Order: sequence, then structure tokens, then C-alpha cells
Amino acid sequence: MQQTLKTIALSLALGIAAAGAASAEPVKVGFAAEPYPPFTSPDASGNWEGWEVEFQKAVCAEAKLDCVITPVAWDGIIPALTSKKIDIIIGSMSITEERLKTIDFSDKYYNTPTGVIGAKGETFEATPEGLKGKTIGVQVSTVHQDYANKYFGENGATVKEYQTQDEANNDLAAGRIDAVQADAIALDAFLKSDQGQDCCDMKGNVKDDPAILGAGVGIGLRKGEDELKSKLNAAIKAIRENGTYNTFSKKYFDFDIYGG
Repeated sequence: MQQTLKTIALSLALGIAAAGAASAEPVKVGFAAEPYPPFTSPDASGNWEGWEVEFQKAVCAEAKLDCVITPVAWDGIIPALTSKKIDIIIGSMSITEERLKTIDFSDKYYNTPTGVIGAKGETFEATPEGLKGKTIGVQVSTVHQDYANKYFGENGATVKEYQTQDEANNDLAAGRIDAVQADAIALDAFLKSDQGQDCCDMKGNVKDDPAILGAGVGIGLRKGEDELKSKLNAAIKAIRENGTYNTFSKKYFDFDIYGG
């Protein structure tokens, strides 16, 4: 009888554990459904790779989350989060006061400057004076769009919006616009491509404005999800401290992308 009771208790425990595992929902990780090297790019088989993909895998493993990559159109990514089509955003999204009105963020996981590129042979600086009278391309629904509108558009430049960063880069290479503003790392990746090497070079970094450009890049999540936020913050800290972050970062960068 005692053995039977033990057997029943063990079966119940296993059943509860299995039910708990079955009820654990996958965490849908949203990011822009477009190439954004070196952070995210699809390979020949359509699998996503890049620095941010490796970061996502490391953070989810550390936090013991079952994460599923879920590409989303960039200009609809925050509505996708708030409507629960995705659960978190790991897509080079800057932590800004404006976004914090709608969503929450983890601690930052990288922070890099904002740069401006233009055609080779053209000499101008990444300043309102340098870009006066020129057309500068930016990706829609980004901090770069907001910054360019304030600092360049209001000082004599034409700001042209694009759905993807690739479209802006292609128009610059074709001579249809004079400059492009974006994250300096993403621009550097473009300048190292065959197309970028042929056409363009870096004109400099813009003057920082944390109120617009943010305080680094963080994981976006819905407001009120404090337990998930704590798990993600602990995971970011852990992979920074145990060397995992540096190990995969060295494959992409020869400097500390975490920044100041």
C-alpha cells in the first residue's frame, strides 16, 4: 500500500511538472523583418543571423525563456507588442522618453553613436550647417527620423523617409539623395559592402541629444510585466559578467559595443 501511495504521488508530481512545462508559452521576440547588418540578416536559407540574434539567444538561454524569432514590420512593431502579437522587442530599439510613454524597456544592452554618410567626393559635416540645402534619408519611425526633422529639417535640409534602411542606402548609392543618417554601426556595415565602398563614406557623427536619440538600446516589453523585466535585466547582467557577451561580440566588432 505504501509503495502504491509513493507511486501515485510520483505520478502526480510528474503530471504537474509536465502540465507546467506544457503551459509555458513561447516568448515571441520581435524585430524588423528586413536586413540590418551586422545586427540581423537572413542567410541563404532564410534563417536569421547576426550580433543581435546571438544576443537574443544568449539572453533567452540565461533567463530560461523559450524564445521564438518573430520578424515584424518596423513601423508596426510597437503596436504588435502592445496588442500581444509579440512579447518583447530585441531590434536595436533606443530607449527614449517618447517610447517610455507607451512601452517599458530593460536595461540597455548596447549604445553606439549616430552617424551621417554621403557620396565620396562630397565634403560636408554632420551638422545643421553642413546639411543645409541637402536631402538626407532616414528610416521611418526611428529616432533618426525625429532627430533629422528637428536638427536638419528645421534648418534648411529636406528629410526623406524610407520604410527600410536598405532603401535609404540604395537611394544614396544611386545619387537620389545626398546623405543618410542612422546608427553608426549599421552605416559602417553598409560602407564595408561592395556597394558602400564604391559610393560613399562617413561624414561624421551627429551631436548627441539623449532626449531624442535615447540612453542606449534596450529590450522593449509591455508595461506592467515587471517579472519578465527583472529576468531580462538579470540575464543581460549575467552574460556581461560571465564573458558570453564579449565572446560573441568579438565576432562582429573590434571595440566595446556596450558603450558608456
